[in-house]
Amino acid sequence: MIEGFDIHAPKGANKKKFIIGRGKGSGRGGVSGRGNNGQNSRSGGGVRLGFEGGQTPLFRRLPRRGFSNAVFKVEYVEVNLKQLEVVYVNGEIVNLETLVAKGLTKKSETMVKILGKGELTKKLTIDGLKISAGAKAAVEKAGGKVADQESK
Repeated sequence: MIEGFDIHAPKGANKKKFIIGRGKGSGRGGVSGRGNNGQNSRSGGGVRLGFEGGQTPLFRRLPRRGFSNAVFKVEYVEVNLKQLEVVYVNGEIVNLETLVAKGLTKKSETMVKILGKGELTKKLTIDGLKISAGAKAAVEKAGGKVADQESK
C-alpha cells in the first residue's frame, strides 16, 4: 500500500444483498416475494419463450413462405472520398492497412468500399478495395489511379 493513500469505495457504493426466505422477521420471509401460489411461485416455474397460455403461439400461426439469403449477405463498410481527402496526403496509397492505421475502419472490418461522396483533390492510389464508378472517376480526375479492384 502506498503511504498517504487510503483507497476505498465511497459510502453507499457497496450495498449488501437483500437475502430472502429467512423468516417473517427478516422483512422478506413467508412467500419471499413470489406471491401465494401458482406456477411462478414454484422452483422452475414460468413459461417458455413465446408461450401464450395454450393458444397457438404467433410464430406457429404465421406462414413460413419465401426464402431468405440473409445468412450469406455481405455488408461493406462505406468510406467516402471526403473522408479520404481529410486523412490522406498527396501521393499516398489507400488500402485496408492504411485505412485501419488512420482510424477510418476497424481492424475486424475486411470488406470496405470507397464511395464517391465529396470532392477529392489529392493524387491517391486505391489498392485492393472495391470502389464505385463515380469514386473511380473522381480519383482518376484528381490524377490518382485505381489498381486491383472490382468496380460495382
